[in-house]
Amino acid sequence: MSAVNNIIYQSVVYLAPVLLCVLGGIFAYKANVLNIALEGMMMAGAFVSMLIANLTGSVPAGYLSAFAVCLLLGLVFSLMGVTLKGNVIVIGLAINMLVPAAAGFIMKIMSVPSITLQGFSTNSIVLNIPVVEHIPVLGPILSGHPPITYAAYLMIAVMSVLMYRTRFGVHVRVVGENEDTAISLGLKTDLYKIAAILIGAGCCALAGINLALERLSLYTNNMTAGRGFIAIAAIYCGRGRPLACALYAVLFSLANALAEYFSLRVSASLLLKVVPYVVMVAVLTAASIVNRRKVRVRGAFAEN
Repeated sequence: MSAVNNIIYQSVVYLAPVLLCVLGGIFAYKANVLNIALEGMMMAGAFVSMLIANLTGSVPAGYLSAFAVCLLLGLVFSLMGVTLKGNVIVIGLAINMLVPAAAGFIMKIMSVPSITLQGFSTNSIVLNIPVVEHIPVLGPILSGHPPITYAAYLMIAVMSVLMYRTRFGVHVRVVGENEDTAISLGLKTDLYKIAAILIGAGCCALAGINLALERLSLYTNNMTAGRGFIAIAAIYCGRGRPLACALYAVLFSLANALAEYFSLRVSASLLLKVVPYVVMVAVLTAASIVNRRKVRVRGAFAEN
């Protein structure tokens, strides 16, 4: 595989869990809820899927358990942040710190530095696309990925339809844009916010499963490596629009793939691993400046 093909392939691999977090998180964003617990929820999905699959020997049990735990975390976040009106930033940070601590504690009890799944090969669940897999350049890049990776890309269209072509999506956006108006229309705003958070939690479960169980058949603590925060950056840069947010996720994933590729070939490898986060900060800053200028232009036209 050539250098360019290798970088693109690694971008596809890195992008899937980030994209899932992005597509799940946009609903909370549109409902005007800052869900910074995406990182912790994704880590929970990765840890629980591997732990239960390891203990039971059943991969489907790992999938279902990851969903259950992530939805439970979503309910906890909703109860404390929406129902009880707690500070969502503090609650999100608490979840982000609690999950790796709990995972580390359980692995300490098990006396293992990581969790693996014996007798399970990740190659057994990859999907080879007929015809496409035989294309010389694109075949190795587009074919041979696990199911959730393909689901992540299909969900761009699904989430766009759900957001802009369904009553639920319209109501979520109304709740986020003007909650008083939503209440006057008889909408139960808290229920829409909770539903938006739970959609994000479910997508984070998929992201964690894809990262740990489907890709590596391995869990090590903090293996999410900030993907949840990168997803939040993509959501805010794209202002909650599914396609725009997905494109920002592609940009961050490409930056990560480039950093990983060159870090294996130059001496300053640790320095290069900072590149994706520098790109994230730079893009966030640029997006903030552009949005501020747009607001000023609208204000100027309104005055005229």
